[in-house]
Formats: sequence, structure tokens, C-alpha cells
Amino acid sequence: MERQTLCRACQAPIIFIKTTAGKTMPCDAEAIPFYAGADGAHGIETFVTPDGQIKRGYRYGSISELGKTENQLVGYISHFATCTNPDFFRKSRKSDRKKG
Repeated sequence: MERQTLCRACQAPIIFIKTTAGKTMPCDAEAIPFYAGADGAHGIETFVTPDGQIKRGYRYGSISELGKTENQLVGYISHFATCTNPDFFRKSRKSDRKKG
């Protein structure tokens, strides 16, 4: 299991998952059961699986209900989408150069 830590901006519990693209993504620490679903459908969300795949689907029930039907997966929500203080990580757009 991934090591849990706290977000430096909002202090929420997060984990870091290495995506299949090789980037490390902060995700909310709570594992969420979901069904894989069709893109563009109402209520669909984006999840990061423990092995780093990005999947789209629908939330359902609880972790204890896993394995009762096909297409059930476990994933995490990207913390980029849920952080309550995202400005903490944004860089200033002001230039340090003098205009001349």
C-alpha cells in the first residue's frame, strides 16, 4: 500500500501514485470502489487505479461490496480536483525582469 501523508496546502490525507506515464500524482487517500463506464455519460468521474491507470466510471457502494459483480474496480480521486487551497501551489506570473 502507498504511504499516506498530508497535503501541504490543505492538510488532507493523500497518497502518491505513479501513473503509467511515469508521473507521480497526488490522490485523496480514500480508496473508492467504482464501475468502469462510458466517457461522456452523466455522473462519470475520473479515477486513478493503484497501478497508475486513469479510468473513467461511476462510484458505487463501499469497499466491502467489492467482487459482487464484474467491472468493479478500486481507484482514487486526484487531489488536484479536491484540494481546498490549490493557490498554494500556483506560481506567481509576475516577472522579476525589469521592463526597459
